[in-house]
Amino acid sequence: MLTAIISITLLGSLFGLGLGWAARKFRVEEDPVVESINAILPQTQCGQCNYPGCKPYAEAIAVGEADINQCPPGGDAGIKALADLLGVEALPLNPDNGEEKPKTVAVIDEKTCIGCTLCIQACPVDAILGASKQMHTVIAAECTGCDLCLPPCPVDCIEMVTQGPPAGEWSWPHPANALEMGVS
Repeated sequence: MLTAIISITLLGSLFGLGLGWAARKFRVEEDPVVESINAILPQTQCGQCNYPGCKPYAEAIAVGEADINQCPPGGDAGIKALADLLGVEALPLNPDNGEEKPKTVAVIDEKTCIGCTLCIQACPVDAILGASKQMHTVIAAECTGCDLCLPPCPVDCIEMVTQGPPAGEWSWPHPANALEMGVS
C-alpha cells in the first residue's frame, strides 16, 4: 500500500514538473498590438462591430481587416484612442454598426419573467442569474449593456436602463451652476 502511494506521488510530481516545463518552453506570446487595441475596447462583447467579441475585433484591426470606427459602445473616445495608438486618422463612427449611446444595464421585471433561460444563454458575459422556470436577475456590475438579451426574451420583461456614474464619481452640482440653470 505504501509503495503505491509513493509511486503515484512520484509520478504526479514528475508529470507536474514536465507540464510546468512545457508551459514555459512552448508558450505562445500574444501580439502586443492586439493586446493594446483590446485594452482600449470596452469589452461589451456585443458583436455590433460584426465580430463575435472585442478580442476578435482587435485582431482584425491589427491585421488591417477592420476599420477602427466599428465600435458603438467605445464611441468617439474609443475611436480617438485607437487612432492615437495606431497613428492613423480618427474616423467618425460607422452608422452601419450602430450609434453611440449612454451606458445601460439590463433590468429584468421579475414578476413578468417566466424563467425560460433564453436571456441567460444570450448573455456573453454571464451577467444574468437564474434557473429554468425560476425568476432571473441581472448582476448590474457585470452587465455590459450589449442588448443581446432583449431579442430572445419571449415576454419582453427586460428593459435597458441608463446607468448613472459610479458612486465614487458622482457629485452634487455646484450651487452657482444650479442657479444659472434655473434650479433652486
